[in-house]
Amino acid sequence: MHFAELARAYERLEATTKRLEMRTILADLVRPIRPPDLARVLYLSQGLLRPEYEGVELGVADSLARRAVALATGAEEPDVARRAKESGDLGSTTAELLGKGRRLDANEPLSVAGVYADLSRIAAAKGPGSQEEKVAILAQLLGRATPVEGKFVVRFVLGTLRVGVREMTILDALAEAFGDGAKATRARIESAFNLTSDLGLVAGVLVDRGVDGLEKVGVEVGRPIRPMLAEREPDLASVLERMGGRAALEYKYDGLRVQAHVPARGPVRLFSRRLEEISAQFPELVEELRTAVGSPPAILEGECVPIDLDTDEIQPFQEVSRRRGRKHDLARVQEEVPVCLFVFDVLYAGSEPVYLKDFAERRALLESILRPTDRVRLAVQEVVADVASATRFFEQAIAAGGEGVMAKSLKDGSAYRAGARGYWWIKYKREYTAGLSDSIDGVVVGAFLGRGRRAGRYGAFLLAVYDPEHDRFESFCKVGTGFDDARLEEMPKRLRPFEADAAPAGIETGLVPDRWMRPGVVLEVRGAELTLSPIHRAARGEVRPEAGLALRFPRFTGRFRDDKGPTEATTSGELLSMYRSQVRQAAPSSGSEGAPG
Repeated sequence: MHFAELARAYERLEATTKRLEMRTILADLVRPIRPPDLARVLYLSQGLLRPEYEGVELGVADSLARRAVALATGAEEPDVARRAKESGDLGSTTAELLGKGRRLDANEPLSVAGVYADLSRIAAAKGPGSQEEKVAILAQLLGRATPVEGKFVVRFVLGTLRVGVREMTILDALAEAFGDGAKATRARIESAFNLTSDLGLVAGVLVDRGVDGLEKVGVEVGRPIRPMLAEREPDLASVLERMGGRAALEYKYDGLRVQAHVPARGPVRLFSRRLEEISAQFPELVEELRTAVGSPPAILEGECVPIDLDTDEIQPFQEVSRRRGRKHDLARVQEEVPVCLFVFDVLYAGSEPVYLKDFAERRALLESILRPTDRVRLAVQEVVADVASATRFFEQAIAAGGEGVMAKSLKDGSAYRAGARGYWWIKYKREYTAGLSDSIDGVVVGAFLGRGRRAGRYGAFLLAVYDPEHDRFESFCKVGTGFDDARLEEMPKRLRPFEADAAPAGIETGLVPDRWMRPGVVLEVRGAELTLSPIHRAARGEVRPEAGLALRFPRFTGRFRDDKGPTEATTSGELLSMYRSQVRQAAPSSGSEGAPG
């Protein structure tokens, strides 16, 4: 496949914000492609070289990319930098500069396989001299590219592809291209993806064996499963009612969700809920899991929390966040911030997947194979059948340092539903007991310039929740409260890779920020209440026509949700459930479902 075909498709995707049109463009693009090019195209379209869990990074900073563009086009590097600053996009600048010259090998068009191979070589370059090697490979590639090809090559290496394609839209396109496009077919494809976390693998099976062939796609130790998610309820009585009057309650630990893969031989691997491998950041867990798991291979899930080794008390989440992303001083930080993994589920044991077994059976199996240690323990659990018992356990969880409880269904059919959210698991947090709404994980989709003391930097941020049904982000608040000077200084650095000159595809809001942001950074916020709003678009039309949901008096908690990707943020459906729970709790005489905000 010629790379020009892919670049032209990217141009069409960039030009539209309509999801149905994006799906059609992608379906038409991938339908004639066969492996291995098919996997390459799907990875590239996600801004990846390999599945996300493999953690392959190109390691090309803006300065290196500018050097490569200068070498490829014969322009002076300061001129490249100036033009890129004016346009706000080094990719467009590259296209402009390439258009002024001519390609060295005009008779040899770039192929997807060739571009992919060069990008893989850039990623593989490590150690002394690697920066020069990366620049040389990229410059040679750009020297053979057309302007439009060069634009997307540069955007790819900088992680700013800007075509607005996410996994859900790609899954829609695969269902249309290699199936009948029906919801049932789409659900089967998504189910296979949730078990493998690899779109290239799933697409290859579709081409080779059809939709029915996906039934044989299974769980594999070393390849992370997309995590099952929980719903919310406003009180314990509602939780038990949802569960049929009886449920397993577990402490809800405030830490990092970890999926541990323990092979029969070879290294233990730990993955975050975003499917990033974090084994190197928690070497003590890697070591103790080998001892704690009595009969590998196994895949376990748990919550990694900071703990005081002297008192055995759970410490605040912010402590364990110091361990995330660490590459240096690991021994010192490991000693300063000891952690414990509280294991709550098993998805693979012995020689077979067990995620389809009912929860009670999985818990019994977990208890049989796990030999608790100081650093690896079972999550505390109790089966309850009345509100009084549930309340006592909840209070016990809070006293032990938890943030609430997780209720898990004991009904027949309570299998582990990878990547799905539902009422088989329900979370109930202590915020509900104070009459406040739960915290909300919002995605930054825009920034506003500050005034007064905040002049010269961002002073507030536009946040959105995720609507998985329509694969879009819907605004629910503008937040500026809760940021101290250090956090305000940090925000531009976090947001820089996601800055956009125009509203990115898939963002719904009635506000226009000073700077748009592609979804990438997730913040935790709290507020006084949820109200109806003519400006914000979260769950628009669900309560009242033309009205969305907005958070009144939002406040940043200080917690960056680095463990969550943008599509794992709070959903518009969750926000709607929180609003309805809030309305049910309001006094009957209030006579209003919320004031506009």
